[in-house]
Amino acid sequence: MTSTPPAAAHLAQLNVATLLHPFDDRRVASFVELLDPVNTAADGTPGFVWRLVEEGAADATGLRPAGEDVIVNLSVWETREALWDFAYRSGHLEVMRRRREWFERHVEAHLVLWWIPAGHVPTVEEALERLADLRTNGPSPRAFTFASSYTAVEADSVRTAQGRGL
Repeated sequence: MTSTPPAAAHLAQLNVATLLHPFDDRRVASFVELLDPVNTAADGTPGFVWRLVEEGAADATGLRPAGEDVIVNLSVWETREALWDFAYRSGHLEVMRRRREWFERHVEAHLVLWWIPAGHVPTVEEALERLADLRTNGPSPRAFTFASSYTAVEADSVRTAQGRGL
């Protein structure tokens, strides 16, 4: 499958992580120290469009829509490749390698990707619904992962067949 979307689509992503310790615990401090540099790097990455931040804060770690011990990361990217390059070919990879220091191992999907119209800002509720869809139904053009990716064209053709656009 090719993953180059039409210009009118962007890729949204949500990932959730369950903390091993409270966010203000010293055992999570090294993660907290990495937040600003990683978010600054994301903001400056080619293909980055938007990320969720709590009002009056620099990130979304204070938002807990998936549970008191679960932090969420919701962002939008121009392409799948742009997100992949940031996640796996930048300093962000080192943070991912250390994730077991701070977060529980998830037994079910913790990352979901889906295509949105360019200019649309996904809500947390929309993102959590996509994650629930992936967990319940497995990968589809509506909710997928890097390992089971769909193109924006494939996602749009499914939505169009169901009477909805991107």
